[in-house]
Amino acid sequence: MVQPLLALRGVSKRFAAVQALVDVDLEIRAGEVVALVGANAAGKSTLVKVISGVVVPERGVIEWEGRPVQIKRPHDARDLGIATVYQDLSMCGNLDVVGNLFLGREIHRFGILDEVEMERRARELLRTLPIHIPDVRAPLATLTGGQRQVVAITRSFLSAPRLLLLDEPTASLGLEQTNQLLDLIEEIRDRGTGVLLISHNMGDIKAVADRVAVLRLGRNNGVFKVGTTSQEEIIASITGAADHARRHPPAGSEETWP
Repeated sequence: MVQPLLALRGVSKRFAAVQALVDVDLEIRAGEVVALVGANAAGKSTLVKVISGVVVPERGVIEWEGRPVQIKRPHDARDLGIATVYQDLSMCGNLDVVGNLFLGREIHRFGILDEVEMERRARELLRTLPIHIPDVRAPLATLTGGQRQVVAITRSFLSAPRLLLLDEPTASLGLEQTNQLLDLIEEIRDRGTGVLLISHNMGDIKAVADRVAVLRLGRNNGVFKVGTTSQEEIIASITGAADHARRHPPAGSEETWP
């Protein structure tokens, strides 16, 4: 079996009286889309923050290509090749596409912003993607939701990430824009990048994910291969119905329950 790009082993995190994560394991391989699912307060956001260096776990091991690493701040994650696109996108509507792509990482020449080089690189990056951006000098506020997501994902490409974390990327998109973005996620995977997709949309998950990791009440509650698992099985694991069934098999059943 191919060695995981990223592996979490027994990761735990508490916030005051709330135990957000309890001994969580997770593996993501290069060229694989893993969907992370769970009900509200299941621990998904905390887990993403652990991987991206925003939150430091109290216990557990993080491995990168088989070796233990420390991710104590976002800079550590970026150095490894981990990029995160949050649901709010964290971009400026009054800046144009080029300005947003290079915000905080502007290119200078002789101490002056090199607008020509930044625009050239922006056009070069966007040309490789399936969603068209009509004008790289258009203010971000004038773009569609799908186009803004593409800009946010493209911005992460500037650091050549090997693992991309996507937080509910299709939550505010229409059907056509969602399909275009799912095509982009598939293209990213085909380039060999690992993708962790946080989503509540089972249709999106079935369309692009290779595996689904379920969190429930801060704990692992199953990892499923999308191609061989029904949507009902995944939902049962999310809601806890599968746990109830294992604890209370039908009367007279001869099946062995773990």
